[in-house]
Amino acid sequence: MPELPEVEVTRLSFADRIDGAVVASARVGKPLRWPLGIAPSQLAGLRVGAVARRGKYLWLPLHTDCALPPAAQSAAGGLLLHLGMSGSLAFGIPPASPGPHDHFDLATDRGTLRLTDPRRFGAVVWSSAPDTGMAGKLLATLGLEPFDAAFDGGYLHAALQRRGVAVKLALLGGDIVVGAGNIYACEALFTARINPRTRSDRLSRPRCQRLAQAIRQTLQAALDLGGSTLRDFRDAHGMAGQFQLSARVYGRCGFPCTVCGTPVRRIVQAQRSTFFCPICQKR
Repeated sequence: MPELPEVEVTRLSFADRIDGAVVASARVGKPLRWPLGIAPSQLAGLRVGAVARRGKYLWLPLHTDCALPPAAQSAAGGLLLHLGMSGSLAFGIPPASPGPHDHFDLATDRGTLRLTDPRRFGAVVWSSAPDTGMAGKLLATLGLEPFDAAFDGGYLHAALQRRGVAVKLALLGGDIVVGAGNIYACEALFTARINPRTRSDRLSRPRCQRLAQAIRQTLQAALDLGGSTLRDFRDAHGMAGQFQLSARVYGRCGFPCTVCGTPVRRIVQAQRSTFFCPICQKR
């Protein structure tokens, strides 16, 4: 599943090229998780603004008054996009006709933004603003961004004190901090030397400070390497990520820990694989 680094890498790969483009038409293929919420024909003539990201969602603002300078244009609304389990976005000149897994096209005067999603768990929904309608409902429960100044050890400690579950599961929930998906939670917990089975409400403030720093460090490393490609992730240029090649525990069951040499272990938590070093990561 594309996580925060993959979504941000995707945004960066097309945001500057589509900013200011005028929509010519939109096409909806097979149904995605939610209906578009607007007739595709109503998107024609709108101008695309600066693409933003919140968690694993992308917000594509659309403006009216295309003849005016961007600063003078008024907001008509926007599209909230989610890549689901296996989705990807491409921007440019598309093939002559969409394939069986190409479920949304936004054709503009600079190219076509196409969502390809074999499993159809992704979404493209219209809202009048990011905090209203379906977009508002989907974004309302998200936690802090990991690079937000407010995300620190004190915040993380207070949030984890209200949970009584394994710390990795608390991180995966997304309501404390966004972006710590399965790969990155495993790697951050290893960096912070915390066993993923540790109850979240038993972590001390100093350990939470280490964990907050490790989450930011891990996600920044993933961004620098273009995200992770385990199966089919590609950015809007078609480029794969490389972070998985530098993972220290994720996917390395049985291989020696890069610190102490102990074989990395794998367990299952909430139907997700968890990888950790039983020596370096203490409860």
